[in-house]
Amino acid sequence: MKPRGRHPEKSLTAVQVRSLSRPGRYADGNGLYLVVEPSGAKRWVLRTIVRGKRRDMGLGGLSLVTLAEAREKALTYRKLAREGGDPLAERRKAQTVLPTFAEAAERVHAEHQASWKNGKHAQQWINTIQQYALPVIGQRRVDQIDTPDVLKVLSPIWLTKPETARRVRQRIGTVLDWAKAAGFRAGDNPVVGVAKGLPKQGDRDDHHAALPYAQVPEFVSRLRASDSSELVRLAFEFLILTACRTSEVLGARWEEVDLAERVWVVPTERMKTGRQHRVPLSERAVEILMRAKETGGGSDYLFPGRGGTKPLSNMVFLMALRRMQLDITAHGFRSSFRDWAAEQTSFPREVCEMALAHVIENRVEAAYRRGDLFEKRRDLMEQWSEFARANSDIKTGSAL
Repeated sequence: MKPRGRHPEKSLTAVQVRSLSRPGRYADGNGLYLVVEPSGAKRWVLRTIVRGKRRDMGLGGLSLVTLAEAREKALTYRKLAREGGDPLAERRKAQTVLPTFAEAAERVHAEHQASWKNGKHAQQWINTIQQYALPVIGQRRVDQIDTPDVLKVLSPIWLTKPETARRVRQRIGTVLDWAKAAGFRAGDNPVVGVAKGLPKQGDRDDHHAALPYAQVPEFVSRLRASDSSELVRLAFEFLILTACRTSEVLGARWEEVDLAERVWVVPTERMKTGRQHRVPLSERAVEILMRAKETGGGSDYLFPGRGGTKPLSNMVFLMALRRMQLDITAHGFRSSFRDWAAEQTSFPREVCEMALAHVIENRVEAAYRRGDLFEKRRDLMEQWSEFARANSDIKTGSAL
């Protein structure tokens, strides 16, 4: 018969714990026991109920864990068990060797690489992590990384290399999200609030050095007369006239184009927004494509690279600009177009934004805006084309 009355609580004293020598199990209360082995060794054991089953778990030897520490551990594990948790599983997790940020980044890269269709993107992803993040936080455990650590990575490049900085921030966030999902860290992702500690970069496209729109016609004339290859010149002018992104233009295939209807449909998987984008083609844009088809050697791509099996490199526009000794970017022509549309035309804002394939941020407006204003955009792009070639001495239908 078990003795009736209250269960013992804190029955042992520090003096007793040190002096007990007879082998056996001595109760301190609330499931905590001091076990004295025949050899004289002493260790702590907690007996508790985990999800309906009685479990014994060791808390460490007396030489390492004092009575007070054993009671503290026992209380923590009992609370966890009462809340439906598993103290043994939690302890195993705590004893797991957590990966460093460098190790986690390598695992994320390896796991995602198969899903990335663009091999260059996959390589750039890990390259930016290795160049900017690893020297600062590479050897820190993923559970130890906090907002100040991310800030230390981004601060040196936030204003000097804003686009790179944003990509590094996003990629650090991806690694830490993976670490949380894998059970290696808890709490919010420190990347979320890091921008509050960084200086304002300005509008999203400010970092793309743009040519003032009034200089675009002169640029087009210079481009046509430049020493870049004909396909590069054609592709660059096509990019300007369509106000599309570099990747969208260089990855374009003939199966996406209907010359008769003068429309180019960029599929969902190649759009930054993840939405299909119909691009109305101006007369000049159609001329460019007809010439590109003549010189493309039967490639599937509008603007193929050497051999025809791959598109032109995404560096061709940058190299063309360097040869022209211009400190601007190809992407900046989207800003040139947007400024021109706002200051030189009366087209509504939503027409101009849709021409750039921007997502409507207002949810109510987006819900009611079912169409893509295609015909209005066709008029807009025709006017842009006429403006862009205004100063050119090369007329429609002449040799390119």
